[in-house]
Amino acid sequence: MNNILRNGMLVFLGVVIFSSTAVAEDASDTAIPAIASLTPVESESKIATVSLPLPKMVDVGAGKCLSCKKMAPILEEAKKLYTGVAEVEFVDVWENRDAGAKYGVRMIPTQIFFDGEGKEVFRHEGFFSLEDIQKQFESLGAKLKRE
Repeated sequence: MNNILRNGMLVFLGVVIFSSTAVAEDASDTAIPAIASLTPVESESKIATVSLPLPKMVDVGAGKCLSCKKMAPILEEAKKLYTGVAEVEFVDVWENRDAGAKYGVRMIPTQIFFDGEGKEVFRHEGFFSLEDIQKQFESLGAKLKRE
């Protein structure tokens, strides 16, 4: 019984393979080209570009805290510098009270760095310079292009 089933599957697979080969050879008559006729360059250009997840820094603070106010222009500069390379996000815990608990924040500002898969890899509490932000992003592979 087992041999009969196995032989039947082999015959079935042979028919499917033969049929699909014949269809691909006859495809020149139709508007849809056979996949095998595409060169590697052509096939790559037909594939949609998928962007990989980017590293991310979340700055958890408040609009009225002194250290947070000092961080604001640094965060804006980091957003500009890392556009398309990494994400920079500010979360105001006075406007979004649940965010403090969500991120486990003990004091503000707190900067939390995540890798491209969303895993927390570094956390800092207090003022954080642009140079320090750059070092963390570089450690995550987010490097700026040098001019």
